[in-house]
Amino acid sequence: MTAPPRTSETVALAVATLASFLTPFMGSATNVALPVIGREMGKGAVALSWVATAYLLSAAVFLVPFGRLADIHGRRRIFLGGLAVYTATSAFCALAPSFPWLVAGRVAQGLGGAMIFGTGVALLTSIFPPGRRGFALGVNVAAVYLGLSLGPPVGGLLTQQLGWRSVFAANVLLGGLATAMAARGLVGEWRESPGERFDGPGALLYGLGLSALMYGLSRLPSAAGAALVALGGLALAAFVAWERRAAHPLLDVALFARNRVFAFSNLAALVNYAATFAVGFLLSLYFQSVRGLGPQAAGGLLAAQPLVQTAVSPFAGRVSDRVDPRVVASWGLGLIALGLALLAFVGKATPAAFVVACLVLLGAGFGLFSSPNTNAVMGSVERRSYGVASATLATMRLAGQMLSMGVASLVLALSVGGEAVGPERAAGFVAGMRAAFLLYAGLCVAGVFASLARGSSSRGAPSGPGDEGSAGAELAGPSGPVPPSSLRVTDAPPGGPASTPRPSG
Repeated sequence: MTAPPRTSETVALAVATLASFLTPFMGSATNVALPVIGREMGKGAVALSWVATAYLLSAAVFLVPFGRLADIHGRRRIFLGGLAVYTATSAFCALAPSFPWLVAGRVAQGLGGAMIFGTGVALLTSIFPPGRRGFALGVNVAAVYLGLSLGPPVGGLLTQQLGWRSVFAANVLLGGLATAMAARGLVGEWRESPGERFDGPGALLYGLGLSALMYGLSRLPSAAGAALVALGGLALAAFVAWERRAAHPLLDVALFARNRVFAFSNLAALVNYAATFAVGFLLSLYFQSVRGLGPQAAGGLLAAQPLVQTAVSPFAGRVSDRVDPRVVASWGLGLIALGLALLAFVGKATPAAFVVACLVLLGAGFGLFSSPNTNAVMGSVERRSYGVASATLATMRLAGQMLSMGVASLVLALSVGGEAVGPERAAGFVAGMRAAFLLYAGLCVAGVFASLARGSSSRGAPSGPGDEGSAGAELAGPSGPVPPSSLRVTDAPPGGPASTPRPSG
């Protein structure tokens, strides 16, 4: 692999940063638009949850497979294809004539999103030299938080002034700009496993398991829903069994059994996202359908959480360099549990200031948890394995987000059924929302124990060539940086002797 000298670092960073901004911006902005979509298309809260869940499920199903395909066929090709698909499907969603078509568009949009964030960071590590990779990856993470912060107020403003379709139209403009910049500025190709086989059976089992599990959760408590949940669990168990013996596995599942810190840190991440992701969805419906606020006002209130999270995360990351990350992350989960427990007391006449204060607590807790927990995951493996650890953590994030929406869908199905949320069903919706927040708070309490059970995180993992100056840097191979998916975590403990990387499988 030879990095093309004509590829501009500035252009590469601009393209990857814009792409990293797109997906969280779309997700948080869409949450604010959901009540308006529901009123226009005559859909209830459970159906509306699929506007978010369809995207997450599609992205989770395709994330790992497209990462592998990028190694085989080229990262630039998959990244460009993802931007094109994301832009085209944003236009499709903006023009969707009916609710089923909108959900179908979100599924296709999730596929494009998986192609983008399954390759964007890998492109940055391929293009930037070791001494500048930390800066590039830091800017990229900041773009994610910026998207989360701007999504609610901008989405609310667009929805109130121009209608919900304008949220998707705005992403057409941003996606088109990113596609044009990438096509012009990213010169050359990066691939590490040309000619290797793709694990089709593993990808099929993975996708079938996640899809059946999530759809089944939305159909509970019916018999069909229970059957789908069971089918999903069996398919995921079969996926784990297959990956243990596959010649070219999508995911090194044995790592979870070998590395206690890695396993429990990822479990804590799964629990955290499962307990927090649907908060914006539920409160958006609460503010607009129960309290009668407009999308713009609701979006402004919901922005409190990501803004605090953005401010706290860098501080928490620096603290976790000096204090055991599990301690900082556990305090963060504790604050999240407290904020969720307080939200369980929200009623139809609760002052908005109380809800915002709870969101501030959630933002502070999430900020304290996220960076240190990521630090713990990365510190639990050798430096040459950061890419594998990062990809696994991303999978936990998406799985947790889907579980969060699944819990919300189940609780709403039991409390309001498939009906739209309005004044006549406000009491039922609030009762269901409060029950969901209690469940989420309980999950976070369990997450605190998982966070503490991981043990102390290791320090001082050995550097490989090209690692200096970047927490996210990867081992430099003969022709440049070795990509995340071509590395396998060895059995050596963190800080143990370095091992020679080999192609996956």
